[in-house]
Parts: sequence; structure tokens; C-alpha cells
Amino acid sequence: MGVSTSAPQDGIAVITVDFPPVNALPVQGWFDLAHALRTAGADPGVRCVVLTAAGRGFNAGVDIKEMQRTPGHQALIGANHGCAEAFGAVYDCEVPVIAAVHGFCLGGGIGLVGNADAIVASDDATFGLPELDRGALGAATHLARLVPQHLMRTLYFTSRTATAQELHHHGSVWEVVPREKLLDAALALAAEMAAKDGVLLRLAKAAINGIDPVDVRRSYRFEQGFTFEANLSGLADRHRDAFVSTKSASATQPVKEER
Repeated sequence: MGVSTSAPQDGIAVITVDFPPVNALPVQGWFDLAHALRTAGADPGVRCVVLTAAGRGFNAGVDIKEMQRTPGHQALIGANHGCAEAFGAVYDCEVPVIAAVHGFCLGGGIGLVGNADAIVASDDATFGLPELDRGALGAATHLARLVPQHLMRTLYFTSRTATAQELHHHGSVWEVVPREKLLDAALALAAEMAAKDGVLLRLAKAAINGIDPVDVRRSYRFEQGFTFEANLSGLADRHRDAFVSTKSASATQPVKEER
């Protein structure tokens, strides 16, 4: 459990996130992920990074239960700083980062894939920001890198999700494959990138980041200010408490057999 790094092929590092049951990352998990990304990018033998996850889905955002059981605002502040670090580490990674997404990609997951250089997704993948339902604000910066402006706003205000096929239609997902072929597809794309000269790849990554029309780090930090405002007013706590209560109640219900 946690964040691990492997090297299945020459020049490729695979970073796997594994926080059961749904990959909702605790505060330290975000910092661990950032460290793994920065370490891989700084390795001169690495020319491409694949970011993937184990379990039911790619990422379910922050661990809201950790936030609600921690007195004061320390867990909230930690999660905000941790997310900013992890999102920034994807963006600033010295080599291309390919996100291999399966199942759900929600909240903080959007921050990760929105800052990635390429996305390969399984045909069951869905993407969304349920932030308004959780008493939070943020990552619209990154959702706006995946879909057109008006679709981003509609998804954000409704907390709806978009499918991998829909994002493929908009050009933000490179390829949609069956789940069992996801890692192979991501590694194939990574191998194509890793075949390039490592020094040129690093120069290209820096150059492309330099011409981005939006500074993703400043834009996301601006959004986070409104999250703090929602928390100081007590509004966010009420929504998170309701979410935790609902999840706890559903966990105690007997599972009905599908027929």
C-alpha cells in the first residue's frame, strides 16, 4: 500500500498509487506521490513516466475521513499543500508523464491527469469534480485542460462526470482501451516517447510548459483560496460531515445480490 516505483522497460518509470479501498489519498500520500514523481524525473536514465493506480479506480481525491477526524484545520491545510505539490510534480516532471486511468478519476485525480502530458484510459474510466458536493472548490484549472470551457463549467456546477470516450472525442485522452490492456497501451506510448533523446525530451518539456497560456500553479492556488473561505464559514464541514455519514451508513447496509 502507498506509492511505489518500478522500471519495467529501459527509460520508463512506472509510479503506482495504491491506497485501498478507493485511492482517496491521505495527506502524506500526496507528498509521497510528489516525491516519487520528482525523483523519477530527476533520474537521467528515465525518459518517460507512467502514472497509474491499483484497485477499483485511478483516484478518488483526498481522504475526507482523515480530514473530518483531525481536529482543527491541519488536515485541510495539509491536503491543500499536498495536492498542490503532487499536481505541480506532474507538471514540473522533467520528462513526459503519461496518466493511465481506469475506473473513477475524481477530485484530486483530475488535478493529476489535467497536468499530465498524455492520458490513456480504460473504457470504464470516468472523470469529474464532485467538489461542490463535498464542500470544496478547486481543480477547475485542470478540468479546463481536458474539456472545452462551457462543458467544464457544466460538469463543475453539476458534479457530473464525463466518460473516457467523451474526453477522447475532445482530444484530451489519447487512446481508450479495455481495462486489461491499459498498462500495455500506456507502456507502448511511453516507449515511443522514451525512444527520443533524453536531453531533447527535457528541453521539449520545459519549452512546452513555458508557452502554456495559463500558469496552472497560480491558477490552482487562486481556487484554493475559495476552499479556505468555505471552510472558515463552516459550510465545508457540513458538506463533508454529510458525505462521511452517508458513506458510513451505506457501508453497514447488507449487499443485495444482483439478479
